[in-house]
Order: sequence, then structure tokens, then C-alpha cells
Amino acid sequence: MKNEISTDFVVSILEEESQLSLGDLCCACAVHAEQIIELVEEGILEPTGVEIVEWRFSGTSLIRARTAIRLQKDLHINTAGVALALDLMDEIERLKKRLR
Repeated sequence: MKNEISTDFVVSILEEESQLSLGDLCCACAVHAEQIIELVEEGILEPTGVEIVEWRFSGTSLIRARTAIRLQKDLHINTAGVALALDLMDEIERLKKRLR
């Protein structure tokens, strides 16, 4: 439980203030750059910057990347399937907010 709270706190700070480089995001997600690049190519993540060395990711991207990687690892979903699943999850969240 303690680990979850600290992770949420760190992500909250990152969402508001920080921009992560590709290397930072790879370290935070414990994956190789190729996997993050694949998520960008599929449209799952949208970095700022044109060239890969210029890419910057928000704290929200960190949450999305971790979710995508978890879907790939736990459910063995390919990248296109992950993109669809995340879109559906986002739509569910939007609908929940509308109902409130």
C-alpha cells in the first residue's frame, strides 16, 4: 500500500510540472527505447518534439505508457490492440465523468 501512495504522488507531480525525455520514460517504465518508440508510432503516446532526441513526455504519458506496457505483458495484446483498449478505457472515463 505504501508503494502505491508514493507512486501516485510522484505521478501527480510529474503531471503538473515535468517533462520526461525518452530515456527518462524508459527508466520509469523499465523498458527499452524501442518499445516506447513503438507506442509513439501506434499513436498511443504523443511526445512533443520532432526528432527522437527532442521528444518530451508528460506525466500523463508516463501513466499511459505503464498501462500500455502492463496490457502487453499481462494480456499479451499487440500494440494495435493496446491502442484500441486504451481508447476504450479513455471513453469509459469520459462517460463516467459525464454521468457525475
